[in-house]
Amino acid sequence: MVQIRAANAEKSEKTQEKKREILAAASKVFRARGLHAAGMRDIAAELGMAVGNLYYYFQDKEDLLAFVQESTLTGLLSLAERVKALEAPADRKLFLQAAGHVVLLNEGTPGSLAHLEVEALGEARRRPIQARRDEYERSFRRLLDEGVAAGVFRPLDTKVAAFAILGAVSWTVKWFRPGGGKSAREIAGETAGLLVRGVLAGEAGEASSLEDLEALLPLIGPEEI
Repeated sequence: MVQIRAANAEKSEKTQEKKREILAAASKVFRARGLHAAGMRDIAAELGMAVGNLYYYFQDKEDLLAFVQESTLTGLLSLAERVKALEAPADRKLFLQAAGHVVLLNEGTPGSLAHLEVEALGEARRRPIQARRDEYERSFRRLLDEGVAAGVFRPLDTKVAAFAILGAVSWTVKWFRPGGGKSAREIAGETAGLLVRGVLAGEAGEASSLEDLEALLPLIGPEEI
């Protein structure tokens, strides 16, 4: 029985590794052809894999997109819980969550460009994923509410601010290119810093440095996904 469980665990681990390899190839195809124009045959060709073998791991393109979004949200919600547990002022926590979001999408989850495409899913798959997206959005609102109540952030509509911040950090997957002038972590620090400074109450509070980000990132590596 123990040997069977160990064999099953090894098989599951290998399957997850293969799925991540497929998502990495899908990410290249999505960027080259556009997400909607890219098909399963294009992804299989990028991998040098027969398309029939690809269907062993994902039954169709929607299944692949759903897997990306579920994996991404698992990492993001884990990040939000870890940030929430920190003993830190609201501006530091907002910085860390926004910066961690950028790094997770651009370093941690292959194919995360598909994270933006929730509308590409059918209703049955979209509904539970949308519920998790709403839960994650509320974590930003809670940080903003906390900062406003503490006087660290200026009075604002925290729902609007949360959507604006989420839009900015999520859109980085559209324009960030690995091997460009700056790393994902450098982009994360600069982007999060700009966003936090935009909601600060005058000169109150200080956005966190990249050192703070580095302290948190080991907790949200690929093993968390």
